[in-house]
Amino acid sequence: MAAGSYVSRPAASMKSPSSCGATGRNAMCTPSNRAEPPLRSAPTPGSAVLTGLRLENIALIDSLDLAFDQGFSVLTGETGAGKSILLDALDAVLGGLQAAAGSRLLRSGCDRAVIEASFRPGEAARHWLLEQEITDDDGELVVSREWRRQDERFSSRSRLNGVMVNRQQLQVLRPLLIDLTVQGQTQQLARPGQQKRWLDRLGGAPLDAELDQVRRHWGEWLHCRNVLESAENDRLRLQEQREELDLLLTELDRAELDDPAEIELLEQEQDRLVHGVRLQEGLGLLIDRLVDGADQAPSAIDHLQACSHELQQMQGLDPSLSSISDRCLDLETGVQDLIRELEGYGISLDSDPQRLAVLQDRLAELKRLVRRHGQDLVDLIKRRDELRERQQSGEADVFLERLRDQERKACAIRDASNDSLRSRRLAVAEELQERLMAHLRPMGLANVRFQVAVDPTEPGESGADAVCFLFSANPGQPMAPLAEVASGGEMSRFLLALKTCLAEVDGSSTLLFDEIDTGVSGRVSGAMADLLRMLSQHRQVFCVTHQPLVAAAADHHFQVSKEVVDGVTHSRVSQLRDTQERQRELAELAGGDLHEAEVYAASLLDQKAA
Repeated sequence: MAAGSYVSRPAASMKSPSSCGATGRNAMCTPSNRAEPPLRSAPTPGSAVLTGLRLENIALIDSLDLAFDQGFSVLTGETGAGKSILLDALDAVLGGLQAAAGSRLLRSGCDRAVIEASFRPGEAARHWLLEQEITDDDGELVVSREWRRQDERFSSRSRLNGVMVNRQQLQVLRPLLIDLTVQGQTQQLARPGQQKRWLDRLGGAPLDAELDQVRRHWGEWLHCRNVLESAENDRLRLQEQREELDLLLTELDRAELDDPAEIELLEQEQDRLVHGVRLQEGLGLLIDRLVDGADQAPSAIDHLQACSHELQQMQGLDPSLSSISDRCLDLETGVQDLIRELEGYGISLDSDPQRLAVLQDRLAELKRLVRRHGQDLVDLIKRRDELRERQQSGEADVFLERLRDQERKACAIRDASNDSLRSRRLAVAEELQERLMAHLRPMGLANVRFQVAVDPTEPGESGADAVCFLFSANPGQPMAPLAEVASGGEMSRFLLALKTCLAEVDGSSTLLFDEIDTGVSGRVSGAMADLLRMLSQHRQVFCVTHQPLVAAAADHHFQVSKEVVDGVTHSRVSQLRDTQERQRELAELAGGDLHEAEVYAASLLDQKAA
């Protein structure tokens, strides 16, 4: 079980003024009577911030343009007013819905819809954009998605700063921009390896370094194992095919393969023997033309000799003809050499029927080998030499033993890295237990028990640990996997506490909580409000809530309402910057006697302002 130490890294803070966030046809900004106090904190430098959201023809909204600021923002409103539409829109614009499924967001009677979300990307998102060669325009990232209906078919296109992207790219970018948490989010907890990934994120840079080393040593061992298995399989196949290979070697040895070009040379000789008569005829004609002449005409050599004699006579009269006379003599000599070569070739053309038969048998044997084994003579000679070497050498056993030794050493290094990683994970697990318990107890879980089980499992590229969150909310109840035993309310509080712990070391994305405080008491909702407020010191936080204590703790308050105009329902989003408006909305959330609710709401805002 978990033991060890973990050091959190609180983020630096900065001040930023609150700003009006709702404009457009269905948005409303009411002039402020008393401005909210300035923010006392800001998201961790390098974290993402959602700065705007524009919707056109989405569900109950025909046009909406919202601007957001850092800190803690809440969305309130009666059930069915359209609060979930904003979260669905953010989910859809970041690749959450296929084109056909996204069509349900399309406003009734419309053939086109647009969602556009603006972010100030964090360091991780900027790095991803740089890898994708997408320009980060003045520190702003605009993610847009457009749906169109044509002939009852829906299509959608997504863009990042105007650059067309696919759904797979958006799903990689999504966790670098937003982190959406909903009540009873057991699927994320049950996802294989998710709890281990959360634990590793809490470990920060030291654990990342250990994990990189584990991945490297895992890869080195895996390579050694694959090479060894391949060699062992080759050896096994060699043993199984020993008789066949011995027969092959015997066959190749008997063939006496020495010259890779033997087939070409034999075919040339065969052609010469087969076409000997025709070649003899041609040779006779050449000799006649060169030596004996034809049709009572002098031969070529007679002509050259006569020309040479005449030139020698002329040279006696004009010495300048000396070079021409020499060239004529050279021609005469060259023709005589040609005649001797032709006569020698004629001797080689003597017909030898026995030689032709031997030659054709050899050719047939070589071509049969080539066809049978699907290899040319070069490869067959190489194959024969390899088989000879295997038969005559014991190097195969030595080679296998060397590979086994390399695999054993790589395995030992891999296991040592896994042990080191496990020690660090155990230390982080103990610190996570302490931090989570400190956050969970004030939220109505005084008797909660929580433990991070880090148990050995089969090694992999992320180590040899299986991480499981064990949970018990009541005395006497044994601890069991969190995803199996936690109620919806308990799961909501756990996820809020976990995200708070993660935010202290990993401020990469905006956090969105959808009604995670549903069904909790006022005291518990107050504790959750404090935790959300604390969380907003490190990350930008949005929360859809029905709890007045949570809404009162926010830096920015957006009210979602709906109205019917000419028989058509519209959703409206208004940022409540006026204290009296916030007071009325908090009173609506509190319910009960109107006067008492308003007094209660006013006290909540006074406590926040204090």
